[in-house]
Formats: sequence, C-alpha cells, structure tokens
Amino acid sequence: MIPLKDDNPTRRFPFVTLFFIALNAAVFLLQLILGPARAEVFVYRTAAIPYEITTLHDIYPQGIVPPPLTLLTAMFVHAGLFHLLGNMLYLWIFGDNIEDTLGHFRFILFYLFTGAAASMTHIIANPGATVPLIGASGAIAGVLGAYFMLFPRAKVLTLAYFLFFAQVIRIPAIVFLGIWFLFQIISSYMGGAGGGIAWYAHIGGFIAGAIIALFVKRTGGRRAG
Repeated sequence: MIPLKDDNPTRRFPFVTLFFIALNAAVFLLQLILGPARAEVFVYRTAAIPYEITTLHDIYPQGIVPPPLTLLTAMFVHAGLFHLLGNMLYLWIFGDNIEDTLGHFRFILFYLFTGAAASMTHIIANPGATVPLIGASGAIAGVLGAYFMLFPRAKVLTLAYFLFFAQVIRIPAIVFLGIWFLFQIISSYMGGAGGGIAWYAHIGGFIAGAIIALFVKRTGGRRAG
C-alpha cells in the first residue's frame, strides 16, 4: 500500500516538517555531488554503526562526530533516490499533523528522539554489526506511531495493489498504520536485519512515537479523529 494523502487538516504551517524534507534532500544532493566512491566514505562517516556505538570505538573511516552522535547524523543520509522519496512521502503525509499537535520545537525533539530510539532498537538487536545504519525511516516510524495513537479515525487515501490489480481507496489511519506495523513485525521475524532494511528500527521508532503520543493524550494535547 502507498499513501497518497490524508484528510486531516492542520492549524499551523508545517515549517519543521518541510525543513526536515529539505535537509534530507540537500544531504542526498551532496551525496550525488560527491560521486560513488566519496559518497560511500561519507555514508560510513555519518552512519550509525552498531559496533562503534556499543564499543565507543570508531573504526575506519573515522566519523565526522563521536559514535553516539551518529544516531542523529544517520537519519539524514539515504542509500538511494527511492529510499529518500519513500521516506519523505510518509513524512509529508503524516508529519504535519504531529507537528501541529506538538508544536514546532517539540516536534523537532520528538523527531530526533524517536529516530535515535529506533536506531538503538536495531543496535540492541545487532550489537556487533558493522553494517552502516542510515535513513529517516526510524524517525518517521515514530511519526507513524504517534499518528496511530492521535488520529486513528483520520482517512488515508491509499493506492492498494494486489498482483496486477491496483485501486485507490480511502481507509482509516488505524487500519493503514496497523497493517504497516504488522508488516514490520512479520518482516523482522522472517528476515531480521537482512535485506538491507532495519526492521527492528521501524518497530522501535513506532513504539516510541506511540508511547509519547499516549502521554500527550493523557496530558491534554490536541488530538483529532
């Protein structure tokens, strides 16, 4: 399923969401400008590498920041155009409502925290791995978890496909995001960290976002749906 848009209006302009999208795009443009060889070095210097974080030992090539801080730098680096576009599509559709609920500054903290929590979930599951962990999907999973809790009845215009058949349908966010989360769980069970996708990071980010959203609901934060 591919989300196209939601029917959940906002009160505030999503400055931070757009800034994060622009920043991710700018970093990806830099990767393209660097060329394949230097871009690969850039990835290793900015990625969250489980072994480096669990041992605090920076393996070659040396990172641009100390290993713990790569939990932040890694979420703005992507492996390819489709990796970037897919993440930014989800961030654009669902991020504006979470920013609207939390406010601009708190949304920044939320995004960075859930992204780091997502990466740490992956690292706990794979403490000795030296494969670089990159991408915004952990932080975006946090956004999805919060949306799941705060706007379960909002409708998501979705391109649903099965084999050679595709149809645009409107489904409740709780169904769309519930299916998304269930897919992450099944995939983590079947493939773990294989296939180049950090399924555990998606699960950890989603749960972190959902927990924060639950706290927001209990303390009287804005909600809809």
